Amino acid sequence: MTTDANSQAAWKQAAARAAVDLVSDGMIVGIGTGSTATFAIHALANRMQTGLRFLGIPSSERSAALATSLGIPLTTFADHPRIDLTIDGADEVERGTLNLIKGHGGALLREKIVAVASRRLVIIVDGTKLVDRLGERSAIPVEVVDFGWEATKGRLEALGATVDLRCTPDGEPFCTDGGNRILDCSFGSIADPAMLEEKIGRIVGVVECGLFVGLADMVFIGDATGVTCLERSPGPSVGA
Repeated sequence: MTTDANSQAAWKQAAARAAVDLVSDGMIVGIGTGSTATFAIHALANRMQTGLRFLGIPSSERSAALATSLGIPLTTFADHPRIDLTIDGADEVERGTLNLIKGHGGALLREKIVAVASRRLVIIVDGTKLVDRLGERSAIPVEVVDFGWEATKGRLEALGATVDLRCTPDGEPFCTDGGNRILDCSFGSIADPAMLEEKIGRIVGVVECGLFVGLADMVFIGDATGVTCLERSPGPSVGA
């Protein structure tokens, strides 16, 4: 699917508004990170101005700063260890399973902590993010500790990935909110995301990876036809 940036932004915004309509009074809301999640944060602020009352738990310092600037009240896991509903974006959504690749915004560890703590994880994307198999278009971000990242990179390459250290626009290694590095790992089309997630997680030096398997409950997809909602087949939730 090809589209221009303005259309893509409009589709994301429409999906964000649909997802934010699920928020009700008194909820603890997980706030995602990235360009798509930014639309959700603005939509939450708009609903708050019409009387909705909720508390947010952001998945990054950037999202926390934006939410605070818009007057959204924030809380922490110390006070609210369970989240009612999280709204976040994704880099790829696999048709049928709703498995995800996330983390191109650089906050995958905190995003996964928030997702697993949520009763419902709602994903918002534009139609270009749908794929038949994960890995078709996106690398898997893998957060690793800074010490020995070169050795960790070698172990990821041994799994069959082409691995690149993520850098900032000025060429410096990207640093996550937790002080870690990100290795972007291209595996191509992934036949078994759950098995690959397990293999990556066993590598010493890996903190977390951007495969989100069995976590998304609903996906709102914006495209030229409007907004479509996909729901995961009934079954036990990983975060339950």
